[in-house]
Amino acid sequence: MSPGPAAALLAAAGAAALLTDRIWAVALLTVVLLGVCLQAPPGRRGVYLFGALTSGFGVLVLSPFLWSSPHGTILWEGATIPVLGPLDVTTTELSEAALNALRLTALGLAFAAYALLLDHDRLVAAAGVARRSALAVALATRLVPSLERDAAGLAESVRGRGIRLEGVRGYATLLSPLVAGSLERATSLAEAMEARGFGRPGFTRAPRPPWSVRDRLALALAALLVLVAALWL
Repeated sequence: MSPGPAAALLAAAGAAALLTDRIWAVALLTVVLLGVCLQAPPGRRGVYLFGALTSGFGVLVLSPFLWSSPHGTILWEGATIPVLGPLDVTTTELSEAALNALRLTALGLAFAAYALLLDHDRLVAAAGVARRSALAVALATRLVPSLERDAAGLAESVRGRGIRLEGVRGYATLLSPLVAGSLERATSLAEAMEARGFGRPGFTRAPRPPWSVRDRLALALAALLVLVAALWL
């Protein structure tokens, strides 16, 4: 599948997760997106899956205590704290917490699939309109994968010198070279864009294969997914 339709489909899945109010629909989207993320290499997907799943779990655990609803059956009743109010858990609060947790998890998994599986260079090259905006989005979203690759390379170099990084303190020593490498990459990218005439009127484009039937179906499915989530779910 081409990166453009794939990005549109992932964006539609995230939008549908925010639009629908049915837990089963958001749960289904979350499971599908999790299956897509599991297609990525095991060595890379762990950080993204951990971030998406733990964020959703945090919302599920904390939200019932931070948001109070007078409706529903009280499952647990605690003390009353100033500003926060009574620390009780009702079925309505738990249901809303599960819905919001699944929404956040689905969004996290959609971004993880975007960062792990899409070719961002091809995505920028395929942009026919709003090229500057597409370039800015692609550069911003590829920051985490770039830092991940740099960190893996630095850790491998350190291990080759007989030093093993362990724990948060050990990996924190990579922060300084990662920042320096990011600044150097940004400078090199700016020089390359200037040398290629970025921002000047007129541009050339490398030939690319036409969209396949799968790409067109993906675009249709993305539009249908958002429409169904907005009108019926």
